[in-house]
Amino acid sequence: MKFDELDSKMRIYETAHDSCVLPGMYMVARIDGRGFTKLTKEVHPFDAPFDIRFRDYMVETVKHLMNSGFNVVYGYTQSDEISLLFHLQEGAFGRKHRKYTSILAGEASAKFSLQLGSMAAFDCRLCELPNQQLVVDYFRWRNEDAHRNSLNAHCYWQLRKDNHTRQTATQTIEKMSTADKNELLFRYHINFNDLPSWQKRGIGIYWADVEKEGVNPKTGEQVVVKRRGLYVNEELPIRDEYNAFVQQLIHRSEQ
Repeated sequence: MKFDELDSKMRIYETAHDSCVLPGMYMVARIDGRGFTKLTKEVHPFDAPFDIRFRDYMVETVKHLMNSGFNVVYGYTQSDEISLLFHLQEGAFGRKHRKYTSILAGEASAKFSLQLGSMAAFDCRLCELPNQQLVVDYFRWRNEDAHRNSLNAHCYWQLRKDNHTRQTATQTIEKMSTADKNELLFRYHINFNDLPSWQKRGIGIYWADVEKEGVNPKTGEQVVVKRRGLYVNEELPIRDEYNAFVQQLIHRSEQ
């Protein structure tokens, strides 16, 4: 059998289950760390519940993904997860699911591993959202999830530091209301509202005009110029203001 005939024959099996995102659908990719609880608590112990080094690794991974050949409007990260909103007209690779999920998981794994100096892996899935409101709802969902997880994490690790076992700390938190959890932190002299916003609401990354130092080629003088680049926002708004923030990013990208 000639190669061209063999190639045509076998590619049918490779692409038989290809699915593509339909035109007019918004795409959001969620990239999650695989086995990161063990990785960050045992293999490479980071400070708990939050570590600035880990935060910076995740931010740099998001920035890398937003520069990896796709038209990404907004990147968001909290804990060990990343969400990417693609431009509505993004058409790379014919909008094939397997291309986006495999490339993004691979790129995230490679970038994070290089920073960590050890192997780390991410998986990826695609959400197909038919309208802007669902896009806003998606990012509001992840933002609220960050807040809930942050409160639980701070409570859990305070209990662990107070000689609770994993089991008793988890069981104690499961029975508590939000008010009870805040009260628990108060007993340890922690006001949850005063903690850094990035720990409670995650971090947003998007394209904007940013100031950079440069040199005037004619005079040799140091000057500050504006260039389009990635802006890292560690003070995201909350609730309805966050909805409006995401909506504005969508509108700006489609003008």
